[in-house]
Amino acid sequence: MSNVLSELSSALAETVKNAGASVVRVEARRRLPASGIVWSADGVIVTANHVVTRDEGITVGLADGHTVEAALVGRDPSTDLAVLRTSATLQPLTEANKQTLGVGNLVLALGRPGHTVQATLGIVSALGDSWRTGHGGLIDRYLQTDLVMYPGFSGGPLVGADGTLVGLNTSALARGVSLALPTMTLARVADTLLAHGRVRRGFLGVSTQRVHLPDALRAELGQKRGLLVIEVEKDSPAEKGGLTLGDTIVALANEVVQNHDDLLALLSGDRVGTAVPAKIVRGGQVQTIDITIGERS
Repeated sequence: MSNVLSELSSALAETVKNAGASVVRVEARRRLPASGIVWSADGVIVTANHVVTRDEGITVGLADGHTVEAALVGRDPSTDLAVLRTSATLQPLTEANKQTLGVGNLVLALGRPGHTVQATLGIVSALGDSWRTGHGGLIDRYLQTDLVMYPGFSGGPLVGADGTLVGLNTSALARGVSLALPTMTLARVADTLLAHGRVRRGFLGVSTQRVHLPDALRAELGQKRGLLVIEVEKDSPAEKGGLTLGDTIVALANEVVQNHDDLLALLSGDRVGTAVPAKIVRGGQVQTIDITIGERS
């Protein structure tokens, strides 16, 4: 047994050493520096958006001890991801095969808030389907661990026991729970930021509250709930399209809307500037109006 534990210990230390070459220190806020992940060999780095509190004067500490300047390519607060670019040639991590990741697998969270790489060990405690953050960002897979997130670890990698990249650690997605952005989310959002500098978000300009529909409307519409409009912003797409206080949204773009997540999912960036049908209940009657989706600034 002692030999097995010794071999495991040595293997984990080797994993940290190898993967640590792709973990950088990100100095983009006043207090403790955070961590980042080398995303591509041409100097692109991904990190957590909440640790990048300034747009200029950003520096990155590399594994070889050198410090280089970095430019902010773009950020997406809704998924807590930011992309930086340096002029350095770097060593990216290999992405893990998501199909082999299961609950109970060993994982390591790596960080470099100082000059040396740091690590903590845990397991994948839960996996699930896609979900949306409180700011409406789509996370392609729920990935929870039992890892302790030490100060400065946000933005660093979550790696498997073999050193492949599983996700990006962040303490900003949920309070009291250790979650990671999976690699498919990193790739999707990073590619968009590299191409456009921002992620487009659709915008209606309403505040809503989930309500249960009367029995007659349930039978007519084939759904139990809708979203009651409790506020409409002045000059918003919703106001211009004719939505008013007291309307209940039951569908948008021919897709059923029963809760806030449904509405957020339908306000994708590719619908910005497009007129879509909104099915509403007004005065007990079902109506359809057209609303041109705006863009959230």
